[in-house]
Amino acid sequence: MKTKMIKNILAGSAIVFVLLIIVLGVHIYIVTRPKPVDASTRVMVRMDIKAAISKSSSDSIAAWLHKEKGVDHVMLTNDKILFTYLPIKNTADQIIQDFHSNFTIKAERYMPTQEEIQSGCPVASTSKTYQALAFFKKLF
Repeated sequence: MKTKMIKNILAGSAIVFVLLIIVLGVHIYIVTRPKPVDASTRVMVRMDIKAAISKSSSDSIAAWLHKEKGVDHVMLTNDKILFTYLPIKNTADQIIQDFHSNFTIKAERYMPTQEEIQSGCPVASTSKTYQALAFFKKLF
């Protein structure tokens, strides 16, 4: 009687474990699929400033960026400009081109290298999570 109950518990636990693995795989697949750009999509851009700027210049840059179409958040430090924008309303290249035509400040857009992108991602190609994701992508 006890052995039958133990076998039932082990069989039930194994079924639950397999179902949880399947649910995890489906979740990873759904979450990592590319999503189309919509009204809730935001993109962050970083520009590196090559020269020191004054507080008044910083304020005028922030005010100008807030007025740009699609820009919703702006943050300035001594050597960086960070802003987010809506890609359905504007493009980063257009905003930066407008910035250069309105200001004489030397600044250029920061684009991470492929190595920086890989090291900054928690699902790097060498991780077990990425390997599990690749396995499930092959299945579907």
